[in-house]
Amino acid sequence: MHTVLLAAEAVAPAASGGRLVVAALVGIAALVLLITRFSLHPFLALTIGSLLVAAVAGQAMDDAVESFTTGFGDTAASVGTLIALGAMFGKLLADSGGADRLVDTIVGRSGPRTLPWAMAGVGALIGLPMFFEIGLVMLMPVIFLVARRAQVSVIAVGIPALAGLSAMHGLVPPHPGPLAAIGVLNADLGITLLLGVVVAIPVIALSGPVFARFAARWVDVAPPALFAGRDEMAAAGSGSGDGTALRTGSGGGEPDAPEAPRPSFGITLATVLLPVALMMAKAVADLVASEGTLARSALDFVGTPLVALLISVLVAAFTLGRGAGMGVRAVSKTLENALPPIAGIVLIVAAGGGFKQTLVDTGIGQLIADWATGAGISVLFLGWLVAVAIRLATGSATVATVTAAGILVPLLSTLDPAQTSLLVLAIGAGSLFFSHVNDAGFWLVKEYFGLTVGQNIRTWSIMETLISVFGLVFVLLLDLVV
Repeated sequence: MHTVLLAAEAVAPAASGGRLVVAALVGIAALVLLITRFSLHPFLALTIGSLLVAAVAGQAMDDAVESFTTGFGDTAASVGTLIALGAMFGKLLADSGGADRLVDTIVGRSGPRTLPWAMAGVGALIGLPMFFEIGLVMLMPVIFLVARRAQVSVIAVGIPALAGLSAMHGLVPPHPGPLAAIGVLNADLGITLLLGVVVAIPVIALSGPVFARFAARWVDVAPPALFAGRDEMAAAGSGSGDGTALRTGSGGGEPDAPEAPRPSFGITLATVLLPVALMMAKAVADLVASEGTLARSALDFVGTPLVALLISVLVAAFTLGRGAGMGVRAVSKTLENALPPIAGIVLIVAAGGGFKQTLVDTGIGQLIADWATGAGISVLFLGWLVAVAIRLATGSATVATVTAAGILVPLLSTLDPAQTSLLVLAIGAGSLFFSHVNDAGFWLVKEYFGLTVGQNIRTWSIMETLISVFGLVFVLLLDLVV
């Protein structure tokens, strides 16, 4: 167990300690102001912030540019490909109707008491391969329909679904934030994935269904009229038990249109869990199988993140595409359309890698490591705290994750793989803390649910804070046993 920070390998500082502190503060302050006050894209803000840190620290500008481009390139190479493959996988799941099949089957088999738990499960499953915003847009019609049919507040079923989505977004790869932290901190993806799922399950339960029981009393909001006509028709046909009622509510076509073919529930679930199984198998093999054996070599190869996601995309193109009756051109178009929306995310993550390298090469990271070692602060708590501060200031979970990970790089030299993975999770949990008015997700949820700002804070913002705090608690508990 490693509860105290340990110093990393020494890095020759570019200036005195006082000047380096000023450089770090100026760089982070500039980053926050550029994003919040001037609404500059985080990619540009991180690039400018990196060069500003180097200038204030006294690093030569040609060295500063080299540091940034090196970090940018390394991060783009290691993380950018995984984000692209993850986006393709999620797009196939959405376009094939596989996501609808998962939702229909799980919710259709739930009773009134188990409905919030089913919605949390749906949110987690949809959130596993999909980005938060995509999953949110996809689930909103389902949340409204389920709330109307069950005659409960939209908060009672919406909060559990959002908890599943958000926890997966912050804690479990292949989402951009965890992937970026894994790349920056050189953590083992399989171990991080395994521990992330272990942490996410109780976090989703407590911040989702359990919290929703109280939140629904504080804020009682009926489903908006936006899908009323479809809901009523879906309810009229709900006795079929085949999921078509929910499909009608979440589709988007005419109510009397025939249902498009979709892959089966079993095939869809197996496809969604395939990349998780491959990466977890590698992590287990690394722990129990002898090095050099055929089984170990095979699992090491197929469980490598790039290979695991590549295999999963190819399998999904067949299982989900064929199950939905999609032709080769349709599948190709789906894969093509998955890439443009994630270009900005890849650039942000890569720029975060450049920012990290600047902190390392100027010696700022080592300065922070030396201070933290002397103060005896827990590496996990410090990672969470730094991510919380940047999240509150910028509103971006991804920026908070990549920046916090970059700041903590010099503290990793003697941490074992499990401890490094726990640091990734602590940073991920901190990046979700108290979503408020500078977070795009805050306004997205507010407008969809038809809430006031105060109501959104009492529901969505508190839920995000619970995910963050419970995430840290369970990470610290795991630190006692790994």
